[in-house]
Amino acid sequence: MRKFHLLVGLLLVGCHSLAASAVQTDSSPSDPNHAGSQQPNVIVIMADDLGFGDVSCYGATEFETPNIDRMAAEGQRFTSGYCSASTCTPTRYSFLTGTYAFRKDGTGVAPPNSPALIRPGTPTVASVLKGAGYKTAVIGKWHLGLGDTEPEWNGDLKPGPLEIGFDHCFLLPTTNDRVPQVFVEDHRVLNLDPADPLWVGRKKPSPDHPTGITHRDTLSMDWSHGHNQTIHNGISRIGFYTGGHAARFRDQDLSDHWVDQSKSWIKANQDSPFFLFFASHDVHVPRVVHERFVGTSGLGPRGDAIIELDWCVGQLLDTLDELKLADNTLVVFCSDNGPVLDDGYKDDAIEKIGKHKPAGPYRGGKYSVFEGGTRTPLITRWPGRIPAGVSDEMVCTIDFCASLAKLAGTELPADGCLDSFDVSDAFLGRPGAKGRDYLVQQDNGSKGNYGLRTANWKLLRHDSKQTYNSELRLVREPMERFQLHDLSVDPGERNNVIAEHPELADKLKAKLASVIQDGRSRP
Repeated sequence: MRKFHLLVGLLLVGCHSLAASAVQTDSSPSDPNHAGSQQPNVIVIMADDLGFGDVSCYGATEFETPNIDRMAAEGQRFTSGYCSASTCTPTRYSFLTGTYAFRKDGTGVAPPNSPALIRPGTPTVASVLKGAGYKTAVIGKWHLGLGDTEPEWNGDLKPGPLEIGFDHCFLLPTTNDRVPQVFVEDHRVLNLDPADPLWVGRKKPSPDHPTGITHRDTLSMDWSHGHNQTIHNGISRIGFYTGGHAARFRDQDLSDHWVDQSKSWIKANQDSPFFLFFASHDVHVPRVVHERFVGTSGLGPRGDAIIELDWCVGQLLDTLDELKLADNTLVVFCSDNGPVLDDGYKDDAIEKIGKHKPAGPYRGGKYSVFEGGTRTPLITRWPGRIPAGVSDEMVCTIDFCASLAKLAGTELPADGCLDSFDVSDAFLGRPGAKGRDYLVQQDNGSKGNYGLRTANWKLLRHDSKQTYNSELRLVREPMERFQLHDLSVDPGERNNVIAEHPELADKLKAKLASVIQDGRSRP
């Protein structure tokens, strides 16, 4: 009997050694051109309102962004990298779900009390990667709503990120020009005192409630339009709130909090594959950077916010280096939409612009379907796997679902991620890799204006027959419903050639209508 037990023990040890050997073989890097042999960690850094020309590796000359430039020097810098919409909520919706936001009503800029726009059971990039064994977190700006009908600010804030695939969240729940100025950690408002409940609403809670109109002389940053309701930290916001004073943050500390939270989470989850969505609030209004960044750009608060954003990128890259994780981590840098200058506050964004061109050579910015609204910086970095270079292939944030699923060695659900294409080969910079054949761009919400880019052609369809911010000034301009531009000779979309190419225009009109009406574009 003793010999029998000894024999069984030896067999078990042998099987364990073989299994360990197999695991080691499967998880070790092999051919740098063969993704899938090892699940990479993934960090997506999404800037806010950052334009194509807003960083030095994309042509900015008035200041430098050394950490973003480092990513570009060590990875692929895309000249045709896009977000899918020219405002934040629809881009974030489509990035996470892999589905164009115009397919879902209510995905315009979310109000402070918006319910969760991505419902439980909806496949997301987080749920797909979590199903493949990843730890998942979102840290930063959310702006996709919380709760069933509206947020329960003094209770459990769900559904939210944890119900759609994230293991952890540390959030600014809306956007910082909207109330409330509190953090949400997982399902609760952080540091909320039950004796001082938080109330958020659309109407003035009392006649004597201070606002940017009634107490304008007390503001540390004056408003130019619209942002003139509840005051916090010397800045008036969109919407009203009271209470929750112990939970309120200082605007200047946002980036520091998010970097610290991200570092801690990465360290805690470094032994398993992880996915971190780092959702920066820079360069969105109100542009209130930490004191150590004030005046660093020479372009006022907007430029200083870009410098602060670059610091955040550097902190994340340094953390990967310190933990020896860089060689197995894909870092993606992108933006949720193009630039805007005066977006509600008097912060010298226009007055101090100088020679800086936030949208680079492109027309338009935030709120528009011209190229400046959705063509933004997009960089991928994975040392040893992605070669340094510049790619002209067309890729989009909506493709992260399919592409990251491929890299993680898992499948997309047939009924989800309806417009996400696998362009992982292009993201990895493989020779001969192809990006998208075409892309639909939208402005805000489910019924608005659209653009369709295929090859060098761009069709504009302004259903509203007007545009906004086409010259980086928040004025409305009348527009013909259809325009056609040849981007190879007219990147600024100034010369409408639709009359010279009627057959091509008709084909593109039909293609755009088909993508919108068919309900999905992924086969």
